[in-house]
Amino acid sequence: MKKTLEQLRGGLIVSCQAKPGSALDDPSIIAALARAAQDNGAVAVRIQGAANLRAVRSLLTVPVIGLIKRTYEGFEPYITPTVTEVDAILETGAEIVAFDATDRPRPLGEALEVLIEAIHRGGALAMADCATVTDAEHATALGSDISASTLTGYTKETEGTPLPALDVVRGLRAAGGFVICEGGIHSPQAGRAAMDAGADAIVVGTAITNVDWLVEQFAAALPSRSWLHEDRLY
Repeated sequence: MKKTLEQLRGGLIVSCQAKPGSALDDPSIIAALARAAQDNGAVAVRIQGAANLRAVRSLLTVPVIGLIKRTYEGFEPYITPTVTEVDAILETGAEIVAFDATDRPRPLGEALEVLIEAIHRGGALAMADCATVTDAEHATALGSDISASTLTGYTKETEGTPLPALDVVRGLRAAGGFVICEGGIHSPQAGRAAMDAGADAIVVGTAITNVDWLVEQFAAALPSRSWLHEDRLY
């Protein structure tokens, strides 16, 4: 497992995900995005969903971070919230399992240590998706291998936090362990700033693989097209 961490150190992890209903929401397309990421220098990929994980694992040689997003009524955590999702990820061969490590109530009453133990029992590394430094300290004390700033800005406590959350990354660095900055890295310069703040690796998703978001941003920046005429060709 230490070898896997060293493969990540100092590198770019690309999150290849698609929102439900998107034309990109297909395992073969997610796998192609992941392969393109690997072929162009990514040290790992972050993939959501068992079908996508199976498609990606068969094509890649770099480590795969797996997660399953599942909503349980009455509970806020939805990133690998229970052991059921952990087991499904492990069956795909993912080397790392990402999970919600916030202190919010969890479905089925499963404590955080139960998830971490299940991940380790399956031979994978545990990646704690955190909102605060306190989340990371707690998860690390329970045996988690990686702390990430993934959920900063996405909980009631941290809502409105500027991203990337460099202050949180600095806090994670001070707390020790392997640190990943994830969230809000939309340029190479922001990625470098995250590394300078103490991250061992960074995750970039939207700015690289979210074609839906990218097209929306460019389209929204254009003036009204009402002046265009059918006989004006370019």
